[in-house]
Amino acid sequence: MNKRFFYIMMIFSMVFWGASWVNVKFLTNYINAYEVVFFRMGISILAMIPVMIYLKQDFRLNLKSSALILIASLILLLYSIMFFLGVKNGTAGLGGALVTTLIPINTFVILALWHKKTISLKHSFALILGGFGVITMLNIWQFDINEIFSIQNIYFLLASILWPLLTITSSKASNISPFVFTFYVYTITTIIVGVFFIDFNIITKIVNFDYIFWINLISISLLSTTFATSFYFVGTEKLGTKKVSSFIFLVPSSALILSAIFLNEKVSFNTLLGTICAVIAIYILNDLKIRTFFK
Repeated sequence: MNKRFFYIMMIFSMVFWGASWVNVKFLTNYINAYEVVFFRMGISILAMIPVMIYLKQDFRLNLKSSALILIASLILLLYSIMFFLGVKNGTAGLGGALVTTLIPINTFVILALWHKKTISLKHSFALILGGFGVITMLNIWQFDINEIFSIQNIYFLLASILWPLLTITSSKASNISPFVFTFYVYTITTIIVGVFFIDFNIITKIVNFDYIFWINLISISLLSTTFATSFYFVGTEKLGTKKVSSFIFLVPSSALILSAIFLNEKVSFNTLLGTICAVIAIYILNDLKIRTFFK
């Protein structure tokens, strides 16, 4: 795959991820967390099948890949629920900014601890700067314990830990196509949710929902999930976990801008300042050089 094309597609993918926070905010008015996961993943599976057949993907699994798929499916389910509940109780803009800036920071910390690496002075500064950005977004300077530890912030923080675990898990499945890995993860997640959490009477109800529901469901399923997440998993194989996580710096700004446009959410000074600090920290942590992206 041409490198320039790949990077452009990664940029679009991150914008679609930013839009997913807006999509979920709209969907909370219609269905619950489990139903969002079920329909989102289910539609994505159907969309992936013809693509995978066309690409002649090998669906065979070994024991290691099967175990990683099961683990990744459970993590994805938990992440999706935290994602939904955080947005339902809070704002899409804050969630998109807080979670997606924390993800690469948490990824760096988890990998450093996992490999028992010493964190350099430069990276220590970046972590401190990122931490400052996060606590600023959490509005800690108001010294209101109830606001700092609000339920939506807890959900967002948990989501920001779960996604790096999912990324690292997917990167370990080196002997299987990322598309096949993603397909099986979505399938297992959908089956688990369908068997244990779904009242299938909802299927007869959604046909009567208005166009706002369907636009957001299709957007989050085909653009944010099938397209964007598949490219993300491909990136973990082609570029490595750390570099792919760097692209997430595009999601906060996308989430904030789209939330302001479609949800009329006001962007507070603390959220904006915190996002800028966290994004700079991500640049430093990943030794990112924008000019090299398109070479």
